[in-house]
Amino acid sequence: MTDFWLSSAWLVPLYPLAGALLGLPWSPGIIRRTGPRPAGYVNLLTTLAAFVHSVLGLLAAWGQPAQRLELSWLQVADLTIALPFELSALSLGAAVVITGVNLLVQIYAIGYLEMDWGWARFYALLALFEAGMTAIVLGDSVFFGYMMLEILTLGTYLIVGYWFNQPLVVTGARDAFLTKRVGDLVLLMAVIALYPLAGTWSFSELADWAEQATLSSTTAALLGLGLIAGPMSKCAQFPLHLWLDEAMEGPLPTSILRNATVVPVGAWVLIKLVPVLSLSPLVCQVTIAVGAITAVGSGLIACAQIDIKRVLSYLVSAFMGLVFIAVGAQQAGAAFFLLLTYSLAMATLMAAAGSIILTCITQDVTQLGGLWSRRPITGLSFLIGTLGLIAMPPLGGFWSMRSLVNGLWQAGDWGLIVVVLGVNWLMAFGLMRAFALIFTGPVQVMSARAPEPIWLMVIPMMVLTGLTLHIPFILKSLALLPVWQAAVSSAGLLLFWSAFMGAVIGYLLYSNRQRFQPKLLPQWLVDLFAYDFYTPTLYRNTVVLAVAALARLGDWLDRYVVDGLVNFVGIASLAGGETLKYGNSGRSQFYLLTIAVCVVLVTLFMGWLYLPVPLGDL
Repeated sequence: MTDFWLSSAWLVPLYPLAGALLGLPWSPGIIRRTGPRPAGYVNLLTTLAAFVHSVLGLLAAWGQPAQRLELSWLQVADLTIALPFELSALSLGAAVVITGVNLLVQIYAIGYLEMDWGWARFYALLALFEAGMTAIVLGDSVFFGYMMLEILTLGTYLIVGYWFNQPLVVTGARDAFLTKRVGDLVLLMAVIALYPLAGTWSFSELADWAEQATLSSTTAALLGLGLIAGPMSKCAQFPLHLWLDEAMEGPLPTSILRNATVVPVGAWVLIKLVPVLSLSPLVCQVTIAVGAITAVGSGLIACAQIDIKRVLSYLVSAFMGLVFIAVGAQQAGAAFFLLLTYSLAMATLMAAAGSIILTCITQDVTQLGGLWSRRPITGLSFLIGTLGLIAMPPLGGFWSMRSLVNGLWQAGDWGLIVVVLGVNWLMAFGLMRAFALIFTGPVQVMSARAPEPIWLMVIPMMVLTGLTLHIPFILKSLALLPVWQAAVSSAGLLLFWSAFMGAVIGYLLYSNRQRFQPKLLPQWLVDLFAYDFYTPTLYRNTVVLAVAALARLGDWLDRYVVDGLVNFVGIASLAGGETLKYGNSGRSQFYLLTIAVCVVLVTLFMGWLYLPVPLGDL
């Protein structure tokens, strides 16, 4: 029976798809008597089935070698495209996290969207995300992974634009889709170019090929840069980072899923490609540079935001920047470890933020305050999520960052160690600043009457809090945690003090305020961080302006050159027809004379061209 759950684990992505199809009949206008709620319950059951199957498969795969199977899809000439799956403890563990978080998000959404009538569409989109993410982590093909990433891009567009009657929602959905398409297009070119070079798209076979590949430096660099372009857009890395903030216009339960699992799945593909990326030192350096710039920049931006959603969205980019640093440093194990601890901590933070937004009817942290006495459960969840995300021992974020810093320490990358410590400080400062503004200080108007939300939101939030709190014990039971004495190493102490000092400074500066806003930096610098280094303005004045100019040029060419030529031909035909109609007298003698004259003229013309050249002219 154990072998059955492992060998059939490739069916996990089909459960949510079945739930989506079974729930669609409850769309408005089809089944009207029951309302839309059964669509949510059907999807809950199928997601629960996917979670249970993933857990049973993980238990069967633990300590066993990875199993691989292929489903033939297309065969043309010498090209064979199959859907390969790798069923291992790592992939099934990722599937457990994805299906588990999705299950909690669906329960959370029942309370958050209680009065919404679009349940069938909403839960169908959640199922689409779940199916795509589980297919990516269970798949063993970069081409298959690209296809699933395209599905997630479409799902992002549809679910961000869920409330499509709002202009900001439509703009956010459009920008998210177009930004991701930029990275996806470059990734597709790299994926297509990879097959003739390696002869395979399998991640495991690519790793073996990379050990003995002999590519030129230019080819390896172009290939690697193309492969990192897709994950850059998926993980909201600079300069393709603006879409994540705008994507927060969608329903908050979808933001929980996007920030906690969808964005990390984009990094999953990147981590699996580490052997190929390592063929070019330039690609590794670019990956590190992108991650470092994004991590530091997004951390600074998050510390200057007053919208709780914006604070968390920029911290997502900052943490994914650390994952890019781990990938560039060729520390795949540390990168996977970072994703595991990040997913649960960020899901906890987003669930707590949704609890605040729903009952306080505001996202502005400066309009809140004194919520700890009214919302202790939400406050505890936000605090545990904060401590789980930063490097605060003994929670999971400490051990994952310690794994990264320890590897950098051994390699002697002191500059990157400073970057990681700085980003850890910024995340701790930004999160504790938000915590202090929301939960401490005097009660303000928007937080005067703010009880805990409905139990359907509180229970998933507390489950996520418990999981974040117990990650060290889970890892220890699975023999994945180093000895506790390792926490007092030099790397561990540096991480602890950076997180501790950031959290303490952020709390002390912004707690117990009496309408006082600390002025730590000059206003121009605060505005620089608050307005995202004026990146949107820069894009409007460069990329958008250039695209608009090209569009106007294309419109002019189409209107006056292409259409002008076609219109000229049409007008000439009409004019010629109008002219010739006056020569139609109806007399055959006139027609014969016209033909004879034309024949003579043509004969003279042809004769002139082919007359023999006189000898005197030679």
